[in-house]
Amino acid sequence: MTHIKDYSKTKLACYLGFVTQAIVANFTPLLFIAFHHEYKVSIASLALIPAVFYIVQLITDLLCAKFKNLDYRKGIILSEITAAFGLIGLAFIPSLFSNPMIGILICVTIYAVGSGLIEVLCSPIIEACPFPNKEGMMSLLHSFYCWGAVSVIIGSTLFFTCFGLENWRILACLWALIPLYNIYNFATCPIEPIVAEAESMSMTQLLKNRVFWMFLLLMVAAGASESTMAQWTSAFAEASLGVNKAIGDLAGPCGFAFCMGLGRLWYGKKGENLNLSAYMMGAGVLCFIAYLIASLSSIPMMSFAGCMISGLAVGIMWPGSISLTSARIPTGGTALFALLALGGDMGGTLGPSLVGLCTKSAENDIQSGILAASIFPIMLVVCLLFIRREQRLRKRNGN
Repeated sequence: MTHIKDYSKTKLACYLGFVTQAIVANFTPLLFIAFHHEYKVSIASLALIPAVFYIVQLITDLLCAKFKNLDYRKGIILSEITAAFGLIGLAFIPSLFSNPMIGILICVTIYAVGSGLIEVLCSPIIEACPFPNKEGMMSLLHSFYCWGAVSVIIGSTLFFTCFGLENWRILACLWALIPLYNIYNFATCPIEPIVAEAESMSMTQLLKNRVFWMFLLLMVAAGASESTMAQWTSAFAEASLGVNKAIGDLAGPCGFAFCMGLGRLWYGKKGENLNLSAYMMGAGVLCFIAYLIASLSSIPMMSFAGCMISGLAVGIMWPGSISLTSARIPTGGTALFALLALGGDMGGTLGPSLVGLCTKSAENDIQSGILAASIFPIMLVVCLLFIRREQRLRKRNGN
């Protein structure tokens, strides 16, 4: 009797993997006030936390790209272990140091490794499963990062309201239960190789592939389009809704993540009969229009609406870029997914940095910074035009 593999368990594990990534990315910033008051950490020093998180994640992406035959099961289980240990460590390790900031950064480094591994491995694990409508499945998978972000922000805020910010250590341990539980899921679910070891391309082979570079640029544009607005929505929420910074930090990122999740969920459920590259071009144009509304409108509420519309538009960009690249370079293997994650993270660093620089040069006018960042959705559309042209040429030549 043939044993039928239950890939629904794989799907659940990957969904919770992205929820785990959302927890480690969004929980610690909610503790900045607690760290400031309890550990006497300066506000300027707290800026090191997201910087270290993204640098370690980038390094993890790069290291994964160098390992051609990375063991998916061991790697993804390690991601959950490091995520859980980093979160639990936050509750105890900082107090062991005379300078608590050292302990905080150690924990951030540990769970950033987990976040990087999740980003690199969850997508190819799902891609390798025999699911129909893989493009929709990839979009649905990535929507769970959005639902995780909304849940951790709202859930943490409710916990602090009910039990006080001083009990944040308990909540850190509670959030760690999700990756701890997911260790079992990844240890027992079926995991298939994305490409047979002998056929898998190395990082060097990919970097010599001219077509790959266009897809990498597409991924950079997708990451920048998403992260730019995600990181600046709190400022727009403050101005538009007339609320204080604390409420703005909740309303902006929460609203954006919710809209982005809706965009991914919709394509995951309804996108099976749509042309992905054409749909992404439409999303890029809508994102550009949303950026113009956010940056040029003199009505604060209109600017905030532009932010939310951009959330809907960018939803397909990251998972869609992965699906397009995987279809065009099917033997890319782990190196391909790792380099795509690296490109997305580079865009996620480049976009907000450009906004910050342009905002500063325009005498702290955020709208000027957002206007400058509208180059990224244009870049995405241009990349897609080249990719579609290349696809037409291949079909004409019978390749």
